[in-house]
Amino acid sequence: MKLATLCYLKKDGCTLMVHRIKKANDMHQGKWNGLGGKLHPGETPEACAIREIEEESGLRAIRPILKGIITFPAFDDIEDWYCFIFVAREFTGEQISDSPEGTLRWVPDSELLGLNLWAGDRIFLPWLEQPGFFSGEFIYEHGELVRHSVVFYE
Repeated sequence: MKLATLCYLKKDGCTLMVHRIKKANDMHQGKWNGLGGKLHPGETPEACAIREIEEESGLRAIRPILKGIITFPAFDDIEDWYCFIFVAREFTGEQISDSPEGTLRWVPDSELLGLNLWAGDRIFLPWLEQPGFFSGEFIYEHGELVRHSVVFYE
C-alpha cells in the first residue's frame, strides 16, 4: 500500500498544475496533475502536502485544507494507493521556473477539465469547490477508469 498526497494550489480563479513530461518511465507521462507525492515514514499528510508543494513548485502552502481521500486499488497494477487530496489557497515564496516533475502552469479553472487528465480527475476536481469532505474509490484497469464510488460528508 502506498500513501500519497495530491495538492491543488488555487489563486485568482486558476489552479497550479504540472504537466508530467520530464521523468522517464513516469506512470503519469503526458498527464496534467496537481502537485504531490508519497508520504515519508512518520510524516503526516499535511506535512507531506506542504513538503511536496515546496519541492515541486518553490511555494510553501499555509494551512492546506484536506478535502478528501481517494483509494486507487492496484492503480499501478501492483499496489493500492491511498491519496489525501488537499487544496491550498494561501502560500508564500517564489514559484520556481523548472520543476523536477514537469512544466508548471497556472490554469484557469474553466479550462482544467479540458487538459489531458486522468479520467477520475475530471470527476473529482469539481468536488474540491464543494463544501465538506469526500471519500472515494477509483478503479483503473490498464490505465482506464472502469468505475468509481464516493461518499460525501458535511
